[in-house]
Amino acid sequence: MSAPTPARSVAVPAISPRLLAVALLAVGLLLMLAYLVAFDQGAVSQSGMYLHELMHDGRHLLGVPCH
Repeated sequence: MSAPTPARSVAVPAISPRLLAVALLAVGLLLMLAYLVAFDQGAVSQSGMYLHELMHDGRHLLGVPCH
C-alpha cells in the first residue's frame, strides 16, 4: 500500500479584495462626512452657507466650535 500524498495548502487571503474595497470606501465616506460636519464653513457647497447651516446643530452636538 502506498503512503497517502499530503494535501497541498492553498493560500487564502485573510481579507477578501471585495471586503477591503468596501471597507476603504466606507472609511472614505465617513472621513468626508466628518469634514463636512466639523470643518466645512461653506467652501464646498456652491450655495454659500447652506451646508454650514444644515450641519450647524451637528457641530454643537459634537462640541465643534463654529462661531
